[in-house]
Amino acid sequence: MKKVYVGMSTDVLHHGHINIISAARKLGEVTVGLLTDEAIASFKRVPLLSYGQRKKIIENIKGVKEVIPQETLDYAPNLIKLKPDYVVHGTDWKTGVQKHIRYRVIKTLKGWNGKLIEPEYTKGISSTQLINEMLEIGTTSEIRLKKLRKLLELKPLVRLMEVHNGLTGRIVEKAKIVQGNSIREFDGMWESSLTDSISKGKPDIEYVDITSRLHTIDQIFDVTTKPMVVDANNGGVPEHFVYTVKTLERVGVSAVIIEDKTGLKKNSLFGTDANQMQDSIENFCKKISAGKKAQVTEDFMIIARIESLILKNGMEDAIKRAKAYIESGVDGIMIHSKEKSPKEILEFCRRYRGFDKKVPLVAVPTTYNEITEEELIKAGVNIVIYANHLLRSAYPSMVRAAELILKNHRAQEADKLCMPIKEILELIPGAK
Repeated sequence: MKKVYVGMSTDVLHHGHINIISAARKLGEVTVGLLTDEAIASFKRVPLLSYGQRKKIIENIKGVKEVIPQETLDYAPNLIKLKPDYVVHGTDWKTGVQKHIRYRVIKTLKGWNGKLIEPEYTKGISSTQLINEMLEIGTTSEIRLKKLRKLLELKPLVRLMEVHNGLTGRIVEKAKIVQGNSIREFDGMWESSLTDSISKGKPDIEYVDITSRLHTIDQIFDVTTKPMVVDANNGGVPEHFVYTVKTLERVGVSAVIIEDKTGLKKNSLFGTDANQMQDSIENFCKKISAGKKAQVTEDFMIIARIESLILKNGMEDAIKRAKAYIESGVDGIMIHSKEKSPKEILEFCRRYRGFDKKVPLVAVPTTYNEITEEELIKAGVNIVIYANHLLRSAYPSMVRAAELILKNHRAQEADKLCMPIKEILELIPGAK
């Protein structure tokens, strides 16, 4: 029998996949190289079904002799090992993000005169289309809650973007670009105290309380499916924090971040220009422990935000606190800085890599924005938060549009800053 190789991710099985396997079966014994969860997450979303679940489905399809893991987008490692006579794939990869993978397959097969067979792609159906339609239906709090931990397992860096209302939630849900062999998008949302407060015209001093914040979260959850991390400032007194944890977990928030400061909330980026005090290690550890005891599932995460570098209390204090917070049971460490250079963040990361016990590390490159995601990954950062960019980018355009209308006694000049009225009417599904 001839050997036939079919590479698949197959998160949602449809008749197009069956057509490919049927075509392959006519050529010989079929081995399916099933992309691992990590391989799929490296170029697009985290799969809905795990590798084990997908494998069980595929190996029970008639004509499939064996299912093996394909650990990268590149077929070559498996092809060199198996030396199949044929590789079968639909014509859909002749263009788009997979065309470079196709060229690599053709080049590899030449090594033993193997052939690439490309049945016509089954039109009118695709896994991506089906998944997008499923996502429009929505998700549940339980499914959303689990997503962040899953992302941390599968991706070298989880990318979060700030949201402050349903519209910004839709932007983060839908924004994506094709870059090289991958589709880049945001993995989740950051519900920021700063942007939630400012978008309501209120100062960022916890005047907008958790009840009001929950209304914002509910509006965002109505129109999104991605996981959310919530900024809970210092979490309040431990007796209040336990209720915050219970509430956020119940509605499907994946994680809460609390900062180790006390007193009236002042934004960290004021640094020492504002009167800000750091909590004692002992008190903050008690708050973390109380929160951990209050949560119901193993999926919810409490992340400690260390303000030592912001308040000029030094690197040694930051390191000491990180170790203590980890011992108290925290699920992640966020190290914060207001410097324009990432130097002190990178130094903390270097020291952190030497810890015997580590948890996911979070960075927020608002002021030190020259650093790239690739550099953060190399430093050992697991989550990057773009903390306020949607609000900051929207405000100047809105002010400019208002000024142009005042200046010109009409709206025509402001049109260059505005999307067409037809597009705004159709922006949200169901408007027609």
